[in-house]
Amino acid sequence: MPITVLGLDADDTLWHNETFYQSTRQRFNELLADFVDAARLEEEIEATERRNLGLYGYGAKGFTLSMMETAIQVSNGNISGRALSEILTIGRELMNHPVEPLPGVHEALQALSEQYRLVLITKGDLFHQESKLAASGLGSFFSGVEIVSEKKRATYERIFSRHGSGPEHAAMAGNSVRSDVLPALEAGSYAALIPFHIVWAHEDAPLPTDHPRFAELPSLAELPRWLADVAENDAH
Repeated sequence: MPITVLGLDADDTLWHNETFYQSTRQRFNELLADFVDAARLEEEIEATERRNLGLYGYGAKGFTLSMMETAIQVSNGNISGRALSEILTIGRELMNHPVEPLPGVHEALQALSEQYRLVLITKGDLFHQESKLAASGLGSFFSGVEIVSEKKRATYERIFSRHGSGPEHAAMAGNSVRSDVLPALEAGSYAALIPFHIVWAHEDAPLPTDHPRFAELPSLAELPRWLADVAENDAH
């Protein structure tokens, strides 16, 4: 049975996201420059984020809370109320950043939606991710939207069984090896990595280059051709 369902990641696969986090981190570094150097601050905020993922989950709200916690910690409680207010401001701006689809995404989704059932599978805050999808203008291409707390093997088994005939007859595409590729392959699906030029360290992992159901593609525009090749090979 051929692939019938295609799962797609959202942030940095369909639209810009990490670039806004990077600019927010830069402003955060500037606010804390009197207390700690940039390298150590990066280590501290990264550690705080990782520690808080199980409590806050992914997304801008959790990141804002982690920035405030880190600021209090590295300043030994001496951070000013004005600086904390500024952190809230840049966190709010992160929540409201413009949603800019990446080049070629609209055309690729148009082609893919004519052949497959498209399901958006993304991590993060429910309200924020729904808002970004609405603002992107891409929502009409998707027959399903799954906003999850984590992407694991069981996540893909459940979603691809709900929207299709199971993970063996589905494919997942996204920019994260850790979240979009490895667990989808473990579930028995095909998986395509669409790299983005900025990768959050938490999402990085070794590429499964020898896996027969994996491919690394330069852009989403190459996805229809790869899936067509998969279908042709399966037919043989």
